[in-house]
Order: sequence, then structure tokens, then C-alpha cells
Amino acid sequence: MVSITFKPKQVVKRLLAPLSPRALDVITKRYGLGETTGRMTLEGIGASYKITRERVRQIENFSLSVIKKSDAFKKEAPVFAELHKLIVAMGGVVCEEDFLMHISRDESIQNHIYFLLVLGHEFSREREDEHFKHRWIVDDKTSMKVHDALRKLYDKLSNEDLIPESEIMAGFLTHLKEVSDGYKNEEIVKRWLNLSKDISKNPLGEWGKSKSHNVSARGMRDYAYLVIRKHGSPMHFTEVAKSIGEVFNRKAHVATTHNELIKDDRFVLVGRGLYALKSWGYEKGVVKDVITKILKKEGPLTKKEIIDRVLKERYVKENTVFVNLQDTKLFKKAKDGKYSLIEG
Repeated sequence: MVSITFKPKQVVKRLLAPLSPRALDVITKRYGLGETTGRMTLEGIGASYKITRERVRQIENFSLSVIKKSDAFKKEAPVFAELHKLIVAMGGVVCEEDFLMHISRDESIQNHIYFLLVLGHEFSREREDEHFKHRWIVDDKTSMKVHDALRKLYDKLSNEDLIPESEIMAGFLTHLKEVSDGYKNEEIVKRWLNLSKDISKNPLGEWGKSKSHNVSARGMRDYAYLVIRKHGSPMHFTEVAKSIGEVFNRKAHVATTHNELIKDDRFVLVGRGLYALKSWGYEKGVVKDVITKILKKEGPLTKKEIIDRVLKERYVKENTVFVNLQDTKLFKKAKDGKYSLIEG
């Protein structure tokens, strides 16, 4: 959080002084400036006064106009200048939630800061849409470039991509042309990335498309995928269950985890209870299937060559591979000692 030199509630109280009692009540309820921090809708306020929502809107707009024309508003110019300077320091365009939380975690204080932003001529608000969160802008040109760069970054991502934070930041910056170098620091770039609803990071700090299962993990299979991927090598299903609990704070029963791994094509059983990711190049099947695939691809091989290749795909004993090679219905051994497939 950042320290501000003014007290938001006191500033707002001075700004509200020129309003009539009803106008004051409408603004207080509309922006959550009273003891209750919840912001009331136009319909809710209208119902309490037995007037239409449109009439409430008129009162709100008129009240804001009265405040902006008042001497009290002119006297608070340094407050608006300080907020403007803060948003510039945070990148010229900021996610509303991020900005308010940056100042205070107190919802009442946040409401008062929000009201000041609504009043200030320097600030423009872009409403949340399909692709971006609510945001406040003081630098229109930079804002346009940031939004465009975020769209281009998203278009470059596939649904399976999981990218370390340093790499996603570097990729994002390649799309940002003619933006002030003063903005191109790690803190600001992270805040700009946070504007997007299409791109986000998973609990492990890896970035990708927000709707991807790799980012928005939705169940045990997704959690398992992420922990095995982070581990970087095959894991026993008991270790997978344990890691899910440690990393995601989710209770994962060992038997349930094993069942989920069996059902999902992303995982390959490569040994007794050991699972690897298919994306690492492993393919499903028992040892005989692996031998068959290798011989189809490479042709006749010696016992040692076959064992070496199988052990790259399966965590089994050498003797297990040799025993499977003795299946005379599938494999034959030539005089030169090489094994090949029996033509079917």
C-alpha cells in the first residue's frame, strides 16, 4: 500500500458540504460514503424516495455538477493532483481494484477514493468489458498502446501455454512500441498485465490464457497436471496427492487421485504407480506396446538397443523388457541377434 498525504473521508466531507439534504443522502447512498459501505443502485434509492431511477440519476448528476462548480472543489485541487501523480507513477492506466487496494484495504476508504476519481476532471473510467477489468486512465495514448499490446499478446498464446512471469513480461514488452521508458519497469508491467481478463497466472505463478485448465484449475486432474509439470519428472500418485494438498491447499485422497490420473489422456503410466505427462513425449501402453512402437519406427534392433529405448519411456527393470521380448507372437530374433516385428 502507498501513503497519501490527505484523509479521504475529510476531503469528501468538505466536498459534500454544498449539497442539499436529499442530494447529500443520494450521493452518500450511491457511493457508499456513510456507515454502510455497500453502494446502492438507482432503483434501490428510487424505491426509498418513491421516485424513478431516472430521477435519481438526474439528482446524482446535478449533485456532482454542483460539487465541481463549488469553491470547496477548487480548494481540493492538490488532492486531485496527488491522485493524478499516483496513477501516472503506476503506469497511466490502472486496474480499479488494484489501485484502490494499493491505497487502502478499508472498503470505506476505497469508496471515498473512488468518489474522488469520479469527481476529478483528470480521470476517465473505462468500464469492465469482455476482455478488460474496470480501469482508470490519465494517459490516453499509453492506455491505447497497452490495450493493443495485451490483445496481441493474447493472440500469440495457445490454450496449453504456461509461461514464466519473466517471459510473459518480456513478450508483452515486444508489443509495446513508443511507450515511455519510464513506464517500462517490472512493477508497472505487472499492473498492465493485470488489466486483462483474458490472460492471468495460476497459483504456481505461470501465465497463460485465463480460460485454460492450466491457469484456472477446475479439479483434481488439473491440479495433478500442474504439480507433475512443476516437478519436471514422473511422480508416484501418492506424491501427486500429497503435492496437491501442499501447493493448492486441497484435500486429495490418494485413491481418488489415482483414478483421476488413469482417466485423463494427459497422463501416462510409466512405471508402478508412476505417472508422466504425455506432452513430454510419453505414449500410453504396456511395455509390449512400447517395444512394438519402437520397432515400427526404427526397424530391427539389438536387445540392448531396445532396452535402452524402452527405459527412456518406462520406469521398469531391464529384465521386464527382456521378458516381453520373448513373446514369439509379436517379436522374432534374427541370426544377427536383432529383434523385429512379426509381420501380421
